[in-house]
Amino acid sequence: MTPNSRRRAPLPEPPAEEPSVWRAILARRVGLGAVAVVLAAVGLTAFVWPQVAKRVGESDDVVLLPDAIELRGQAPWVKADIRAEALHNASLDHGLPLHDPELANRLARAFDMHPWVRQVVKVELRHPAAALVEVRCREPAAMVGVAGGLLAVDAEGVVLPSADFTAESAAAYPRLAGIESSPQGPEGARWGDPAVEEGAALAHCIAPEWTKLGMSECRAVTVSTAQGQARVWELVGADGRVIVFGAAPGREPEREPSAAAKIARLRSLDSASADKVDLRDPPAGS
Repeated sequence: MTPNSRRRAPLPEPPAEEPSVWRAILARRVGLGAVAVVLAAVGLTAFVWPQVAKRVGESDDVVLLPDAIELRGQAPWVKADIRAEALHNASLDHGLPLHDPELANRLARAFDMHPWVRQVVKVELRHPAAALVEVRCREPAAMVGVAGGLLAVDAEGVVLPSADFTAESAAAYPRLAGIESSPQGPEGARWGDPAVEEGAALAHCIAPEWTKLGMSECRAVTVSTAQGQARVWELVGADGRVIVFGAAPGREPEREPSAAAKIARLRSLDSASADKVDLRDPPAGS
């Protein structure tokens, strides 16, 4: 036997395994089944979620209703319903989603726009759905005499809702006379006339002495001076008595006593004082 005949013939490669028809069918069925499950889940979610979302959206836990908004700081002289009016004017008088990231800012803007509100101190959102809004209100300082009646202003000359006053309550405030202008904006905005701002500031400063002195109005009078025309304020009583206050607080010309000095003199007067007193003059005996 030759050496070549003793060599082992190489082993043939095993034939490739033919795919099983049944295995392919089974794999296909499994794949189709998974797809069917996914499609069914998607369809069920599409049907069920709107119902769940609707119930969640209508839940008292996540929808802020107007009655669940607490307002603090409404002053006793304000007769209006600030909460109801502020929400209505801002179109927020319905259910509001508590998850709205701008909800606190929207509430703050709504109350800040109310003519009685001077400042929104804070807005707190709570869960279950509730809110606290704290405000500071404007305080009436005077009534401005205009054609047809009186308009209320605060110490800065901001026009207030005069509908909140009766004739009796309006009479408790100094009446600004000698004003020839009309408001340049809506309630909650400044009058737009320096005379009104001066008179309102004066009325605010003398408010503690007003009732004791028995005065009824602050009257603006234009006088001629060496520097030209100037506005002088007179306090007038119902009996015709006149106290010349002079320039409005902070607007005193040189050598005129300060508002603080004039108010100190007012405290020493009473309803039986002389018919005419000029606070710009030095006190008697000084």
